[in-house]
Amino acid sequence: MPDNTLTPDCLHRIGGAQLFMSPTWTPDQKGVKVQIVDVFALELATGYSKDPEGRLLLSSEPSVSSGRTWSLAKACQLVRNDRRPERWVVLHRHKKAWGLFWVGGGLDQCRAALTAAMGIEQTGGALVPATPEALLRLILTLEEPEVEPVLITKIKKQKKAADEEEEEPLNRHQGFPWKAVAITSAVWLAALGLLGASLTSQLQQQDQRLQQLIERLEARPNTVKQ
Repeated sequence: MPDNTLTPDCLHRIGGAQLFMSPTWTPDQKGVKVQIVDVFALELATGYSKDPEGRLLLSSEPSVSSGRTWSLAKACQLVRNDRRPERWVVLHRHKKAWGLFWVGGGLDQCRAALTAAMGIEQTGGALVPATPEALLRLILTLEEPEVEPVLITKIKKQKKAADEEEEEPLNRHQGFPWKAVAITSAVWLAALGLLGASLTSQLQQQDQRLQQLIERLEARPNTVKQ
C-alpha cells in the first residue's frame, strides 16, 4: 500500500516497545488509549497469560472488535515483558493513527522495523500478507455487537475492584463503540477502494486484450463468398 508522508513521524520506540501514534502525539501525552497489534499475524491482543516457563504471553485474535484497549503505560509494559516482544506494535486509538497504520503504509513500516530488530528468519511462516481482503476481514469484525464484552467487563470490575489498571472502564465511554465504527469505516472504505481499483485494472486489461483480438479478426481478408 502507498506510504503517506506523515507515516514515518508516527513510529516511536519507547521502553523496548514499538509504538505507532498519531502524527500530533508527543511523549508527554501519557493518558491516551491504545491497542496491541501482532503485525505479522494480523491479530489484536485480547488478554494475557503465562507460559509453562512463567513468561508473560499475550493472547490475540484476528478481530478488531475483540482487541482489548489498554493505557499506554500498561501496553508498553505488556509488550516489553511478552515472550515475543518483537511481534507487537502499540497502536494509538486515534482516527489519524488508524488511517495511516492500516492504509497509509504504517503496517508495512512497522513490520520492517520489527523484522530488522528480530531477524528475518524469526518471522518465518507467521507473516500474513497485508492484502485488502485480509484487512477487510480484520476490520469488518468491528461491526459485531459489543454488548456482551461490556457486561462481562462490568461484572469483573465489581468482583475485582483492585484490578482497575487491567480492566478498561468501558462504562465511562458508553458512546465508544459507535465512535470506533466511525473510525474504522474510513479504513474499510479505503481498503475496499484499493480492492476495487485492483479489480478495475484487471477488467481493463481483459477489455484491451478483447479489443486487440477483435481488431485482428477485422483485419483478416474477407473470405465469405459473394
